[in-house]
Amino acid sequence: MTITVEDISSFFKRFCRKELKKPHLKKASVLMLFYPKNGELHVLLTKRTEGVEHHKGQISFPGGSHDDVDSDLIMTALRESEEEIGLPRKVVNVLGLFDEYETPSGFAVTPVVASAEALPPLTPHAAEVAEILEVPLSLFMDGRNERVERRVLLGVPVDVYFYRYGEHQIWGATAAILRSFLLSLQQSLEAQT
Repeated sequence: MTITVEDISSFFKRFCRKELKKPHLKKASVLMLFYPKNGELHVLLTKRTEGVEHHKGQISFPGGSHDDVDSDLIMTALRESEEEIGLPRKVVNVLGLFDEYETPSGFAVTPVVASAEALPPLTPHAAEVAEILEVPLSLFMDGRNERVERRVLLGVPVDVYFYRYGEHQIWGATAAILRSFLLSLQQSLEAQT
């Protein structure tokens, strides 16, 4: 199945977002940015440095904790993306907010789903971002690229999903959020046909 920005935009016209309603969790947001490259949609990810406070060396979406300077969680994702990789806000077209996701590190993460016509030149913040990754969406759509491990998180057994992209392993919250979003999107598209 090929997914387009129009498919994602249409999905959010009918989507009803789930919020965790757990006030003890720290609010955060990430930018799930889709853009065309080489004839297919890609998603923008980053590899965190070993010097960051949370999720050292892991592959993640750009984003971070909600600050008082942010008017809302969309602004958090845009501000953090600008700080981390130099992504100008003007190239980002926000399509919608996906379901909140609870991380084992105590965050309620809101994925801000957006598109861009093309990815401009980016400059990673050396202290936070070791590498910028442009991953084809088809990687996550092909079940052969998926590996599952059963783990116990917060005292509950859960399936943890892993995707290999070159030398990188995409897993944890990033893989779970992407997988959940793509499954919801696919189900929505199939229901329309």
